[in-house]
Amino acid sequence: MPPFPDHHAPGGSSGPLRVFRHRNYRLFFGGQAISLPGTWMQSMAQSWLVYRLSESSFVLGALGFAAQLPLFALSVFGGALADSHDRRTILVGTQVASMLLALTAAALTMADLVQVWHVFVLATALGMVNAFDVPTRQSFVMDMVGREDLPTAIGLNSSMFNAARVIGPTLAGLMVAAAGEGWCFLLNGVSFVPVIAGLLMMRLPAHVPPPPGPSTLQRIREGLGFAVRHEGIRTTLLLVGATSLIGVNYSVLMPVVADKVLGGNARTLGLLLGAAGAGALLGALCLASRRDSKGLFRWTLYAAMGLGASLTAFALCRSVWAALLALVPVGMGMVVLMASANTLLQIMSPDAYRGRVMALFSMMFLGMGPFGSLLGGAMAHALGPSTTLLLSGIVCLGNALWFGLWLRRRGDGIEDMAHGKRGN
Repeated sequence: MPPFPDHHAPGGSSGPLRVFRHRNYRLFFGGQAISLPGTWMQSMAQSWLVYRLSESSFVLGALGFAAQLPLFALSVFGGALADSHDRRTILVGTQVASMLLALTAAALTMADLVQVWHVFVLATALGMVNAFDVPTRQSFVMDMVGREDLPTAIGLNSSMFNAARVIGPTLAGLMVAAAGEGWCFLLNGVSFVPVIAGLLMMRLPAHVPPPPGPSTLQRIREGLGFAVRHEGIRTTLLLVGATSLIGVNYSVLMPVVADKVLGGNARTLGLLLGAAGAGALLGALCLASRRDSKGLFRWTLYAAMGLGASLTAFALCRSVWAALLALVPVGMGMVVLMASANTLLQIMSPDAYRGRVMALFSMMFLGMGPFGSLLGGAMAHALGPSTTLLLSGIVCLGNALWFGLWLRRRGDGIEDMAHGKRGN
């Protein structure tokens, strides 16, 4: 559906702030700015809680697997739903479900009843919710701002996400040390209220259901076939998936690094996650300042190279300050790569396929994470966290080399592809 006209938007905006002329996006941004720090607080507290209860890096990896596997298995259904149903209604439902799960975790933890299996069940349920939330939310951005402001909106969303990534774990580290993990879950649950309110206050055209057509499975096959045939979409998705499988496990292993390698505690974990978030915020702000998609393929390549190099350096760190310095470019490389890929995929996708392509992006970005988490946890258990991270950095450098060779082979035609003109 086209963006709803905004008759109350301020005029004369330029640069990244021009996207705020869209009232619906202002409501979305405000709600997310309150909710996302709570999401990161819960993520950090959940990891620390499981590690405290189990004292096992393998269990940490298994938790990441359980939490993210539904994204791999169910995102295609979420994308098909987003292309055929009212996206706002879907998002309201997913936010309510996420709130109830967070409050349940808070009640169990604060009553001192929580066990490892409780966390696994709640994390798996949240993963199922996210399988429908993520592709819907990603494709909903263009509904709010239109194609012209899409790169700016995605950059600002990444900036907000990663600012929360700095604030949330830092606050969570302090709160866990002072009052326990349950308060982090409670605050996250309450933080969903402004998101739901913002969605309900948006002015959107009435949803017009598409005419009867293919079944859900047929629509999934159509979307997959389109992505496979389109060279730019196919290659970008492969890079995202390979990076998620190998590179993302650094965050899963962070509690082990904080404890066993650096000799720290929950505060150390919060600082490490905050440093990665600070780098990610810098990268997202750079992307938000861009006016169009020109050069995004090259940005993706440079980000992949930087991620591999800095992850390798982080694996060699033996002091907290050195680790903090190394994690800044790790976070920056990861967010520039993923946000650039997100923007490219949406620009290269026709409106009729956008939800399904973003579902595939969710599968590759978040859905490959469970396999990476399980692999990383098993490798860390057998080889140690530092060796596992070193191998991850080297493999990420190999991914960047492969992507760079593809860009070189495509030559000047890559810019036409980035503007949605070619690629089949």
